[in-house]
Amino acid sequence: MTRPTENPAELDRSDPESEIARAAEAFRNWGRWGADDALGTLNLIDGAKRIEAAALVREGLSVSLAQSFDMNGPQKGWRRRTNPVHTMLDTGTDAERGNQGFPHGIGGADDIVAMPLQCSTQWDGLGHIFDHGRAWNGRAAGDVVTSDGDLVTGIEHAASAIVSRGVLLDLGRFLEPESGELADGYAITVADLEGCIAAQGASSRVGAGDIVLVRTGRLARARREGWGDYAGGDSPGLSFTTAGWLHCSDLAAIATDTWGFEVRPNEFDVAFQPLHQVAIPNIGLTIGEMWDLDELARLCRDRARYDFLLAAPPLPITGAVGSPINPVAVL
Repeated sequence: MTRPTENPAELDRSDPESEIARAAEAFRNWGRWGADDALGTLNLIDGAKRIEAAALVREGLSVSLAQSFDMNGPQKGWRRRTNPVHTMLDTGTDAERGNQGFPHGIGGADDIVAMPLQCSTQWDGLGHIFDHGRAWNGRAAGDVVTSDGDLVTGIEHAASAIVSRGVLLDLGRFLEPESGELADGYAITVADLEGCIAAQGASSRVGAGDIVLVRTGRLARARREGWGDYAGGDSPGLSFTTAGWLHCSDLAAIATDTWGFEVRPNEFDVAFQPLHQVAIPNIGLTIGEMWDLDELARLCRDRARYDFLLAAPPLPITGAVGSPINPVAVL
């Protein structure tokens, strides 16, 4: 079986079809967890892994890893992705005026949110990306996701699965100690990942069933300078050549502080998210995007400890191919 190069300089930028096909074949997990599997690499989180993760709680300190869900978010309407629209259905004004129709003076407030499921901190589900018309586990994409939603690998299957040992890899601080922020277009390589693990120490080891969080510093820059092209524009991110590392490390999931997880512009002359094309439908990897890792990075750096209990369940929205989340790390 041919394995793709792990040297970005050796990628054939003019031939994404061949490079993607080689990586997909080399790192494909189809059938690994049975023909009916709906979880992919999340199967690697078992009871023993959660017990290991729970033992990492020493201070009881919890930190949310979610961005805000509001109209001030990063979305610009690409493919109809908008920021959340929050509307009140009942208000304090209604209660004051006594026009809600409730007895004995009780009043209340109620509200509604309309939003794309991937407009802020979120998981990409296994039905989110296809490879040449094939979904996770080799199924025909049209048999998996229809107008009724994801009939096979809907995000609801992961509702109780995503509690595990989290590991923060602060690539921004490791590669740019002064700013803590990688430049747009920087492709994070396997050597970068392994170098960061070595520099951060034993608590950064990565093993089967772990959830790896990669901080690039891109969100920190967006907060300082404004959203700009944070959503869909140039960004640091993982190199296509990390596909083998993602597969061989047996990660349960991975998340970043960027809009698109992988480096943008992508590393081929004509391409759109080629690492997604390998990771989701072929490896079966759940991918998180737009996570807020800055406060967690500070806490980990102060303690020289980079692993923690991570709880990041999706909303069990039947048939959804992604979900907004409020991930919580507990140290």
